[in-house]
Amino acid sequence: MKKIFYLLLITLVSLVLGSCKKAIDDKELSLAVVQTAAPISDAGCLVPPQGATSLAVKGTMLAGKTYSICGNLMVNKGDTLTIQEGVTVNFNGNYGIGVNGTLLSLGTKAKPIYFTSPGVVKTDQIGANPATDPAFAGKWTGIIGGPSCNKIIIKWTHIDFAGGKPSGDIAVLSSSPYPVYFQNPYGSLVLEDSWIYGSVDDAIRTVGAKIEMFRNTFEKCGYTGGESLNAKAGTIGDFAYNVCIGIATNGPKLSNAGALTGVPGSNVRMYNNTIVNCGYRRAAAGRGGSINFEQDAAGMAYNNLMVNCKFGLRVVQNPIADTANLKYGYNFSYADSAAVANQIYPSKAVSTAITRAMATDIPAPSTFLPAGWNPGDVYTANTAVLGANNPQFINGPVPMPAGAKLRDIATVGSYNLALKLTSPCVGKGFTGFTPRGDVIIDPRFGVTELTPPGKDIGAYQTNGSGNQHY
Repeated sequence: MKKIFYLLLITLVSLVLGSCKKAIDDKELSLAVVQTAAPISDAGCLVPPQGATSLAVKGTMLAGKTYSICGNLMVNKGDTLTIQEGVTVNFNGNYGIGVNGTLLSLGTKAKPIYFTSPGVVKTDQIGANPATDPAFAGKWTGIIGGPSCNKIIIKWTHIDFAGGKPSGDIAVLSSSPYPVYFQNPYGSLVLEDSWIYGSVDDAIRTVGAKIEMFRNTFEKCGYTGGESLNAKAGTIGDFAYNVCIGIATNGPKLSNAGALTGVPGSNVRMYNNTIVNCGYRRAAAGRGGSINFEQDAAGMAYNNLMVNCKFGLRVVQNPIADTANLKYGYNFSYADSAAVANQIYPSKAVSTAITRAMATDIPAPSTFLPAGWNPGDVYTANTAVLGANNPQFINGPVPMPAGAKLRDIATVGSYNLALKLTSPCVGKGFTGFTPRGDVIIDPRFGVTELTPPGKDIGAYQTNGSGNQHY
């Protein structure tokens, strides 16, 4: 009898474990189970009470509903605002969401969330005039985390036309305009499978944070300056499988300026990103391009695909990055113009850079750098590099469309930046490291998964993993 009992127990455990494994194997990235607590009504406009500069909000914006915002919202310390899949949040003016507690924006692939300005239309045409483009007008403020903000978790969410100047209670949290702002070095900021379209300055600014940013798309970020991610002051984590196109200055930039005593120094692993036509709206000379490591910043930069960016990977000399703890290589650069080819390794004279040429980079540095070249030297690239090593997107701006300037390509539009199987990027990635993983793995309160480095260079992997925006 005891033997039969044990056999039944083993069978039951096997069935349970098998079901759990299947659930894990079948999971959709960034798919969170969202429970409903304190439902928020979508009737009428959410507006601050008379005499107040913000409306305190907590609870749940319900799946599929459209919410109209007619004033600043504030998530107070200790409170949580959860936004379920398929919600549209319309900002009817330059308002935003201040977060001193926790914000969870939990969209899904089938039903993403939208933060936007109603009635504003995207201008995705090649060569659209930045001076009249609503992407750079800051139609609403953004999601602004305060010093006590514990978590901002954003999954499968569109953040469009943000970056307006903060006002009222939100201006107390930040006087500068960013679609997403975070300033707690002990808190967590997650951005997964999401889109940021347009900003006046940086799309995301962190002044200390634990970050995980996987598989996102950044378009038209920054009017005359700004990065997709401008991370400072003890920001640690991962930035991987992202597409950055038409950014004013760089894709991601990392610095340790302003770090608090006792907080770990800035250290971010930037890998398998695709960065296209960046750096051409930057007003200041010598800036703008692809990836920057600046003052006391450490980390990694591997497997990044940089196409027609103003500057290649830039390791800054003054103030110098933490070069003793900075590793990079296996990065792919494509240049349609001599100006781009001459700055694949930026020079000291032009941009205070001391980036080393790595033998694992593509094209091989020996094929276009002059004999005797040292990091930071000015050089004239061998013209054979122009148009060589086409990354072979399924459909992309390579070579540049006839009549278009490098600054004219600022959105994905109808392009498909995944790789053909014949691409020279396939199988050339470096997989000998792991993500930092500074944020907990959790479908609701953390990062859904820590996607490891890919064998193919760039954000899209030929096995179907990596960036999921096609």
